[in-house]
Amino acid sequence: MQQKLNTFSGIVFAVYVWTCALAFCAIAGLLLYSVVSAGVTQVNWAFLTQEPIDSGRDGGIAPIILSTVLIIGVCLLATVPLGVGTAIFLADRISGKSKLAIGIRTALDVLGGVPSIIFGLFGNAFFCIALGMGYSILSGGLTLACMVLPIFVRVAESAIRNVAVDHYRAAMALALSKWTTTFRVILPRAIPGLLAALTLGIARALAETAALIFTSGYVTRFPESLNDSGRSLSVHIYDLALNVTGGNDRAFATASVLVILLLLINVVTHFVTRKLLRQS
Repeated sequence: MQQKLNTFSGIVFAVYVWTCALAFCAIAGLLLYSVVSAGVTQVNWAFLTQEPIDSGRDGGIAPIILSTVLIIGVCLLATVPLGVGTAIFLADRISGKSKLAIGIRTALDVLGGVPSIIFGLFGNAFFCIALGMGYSILSGGLTLACMVLPIFVRVAESAIRNVAVDHYRAAMALALSKWTTTFRVILPRAIPGLLAALTLGIARALAETAALIFTSGYVTRFPESLNDSGRSLSVHIYDLALNVTGGNDRAFATASVLVILLLLINVVTHFVTRKLLRQS
């Protein structure tokens, strides 16, 4: 009787899990279809290479794409070194259990739940005003780095911790220094997990709107330096959809470009990760 009950419970649980998974796939597919089908027909070479005209109702999104790439670049340049270093410290078998490490993890978890609008206000007050950067690509990228760091560090820490303990023991048996063990043994085997953390960070940065409105600005011209203001793809979608009369079509087209870009990043990361896993 107990065995039949356990079997029935397993079947019910499996049906529940598959139902949730299929429901999620259906919702995601419907969302992607509704956005791409409404905007992909307007995406062409001219749309990708021309400047916006008439508040974005006509023309293209070339300056928007360039500004987005520069903002993401600044974000990653600030996030990756600091994030990997913090993850190494937190994943360390000794220092990772200290009170300082516990405090850092708590702070990261709290920051991970802070609304993006709060990061935008912080970035405006600190980077734009206190540091005198003004509305600029640099301010926007550094603000995004503050947002991306919590999730990047936590995922990177898990990736480093998941490296087999045997690698640590083998390095210790060979009398390798801690520096050599970390950078020549552990990190190369943690690269797939680090790529996953990087992908999650890029995805959040690309989709961010609230934080960039207060830091990088609304300007649609080509930026000449990192100190110039620049509009990201997400901010452009927001502006076209809410502030520009008759801008919905162009908003859907820009959203299609953003969705396709995110899909490409995920596909490339997936194949690179699989290749690295086969080689390791």
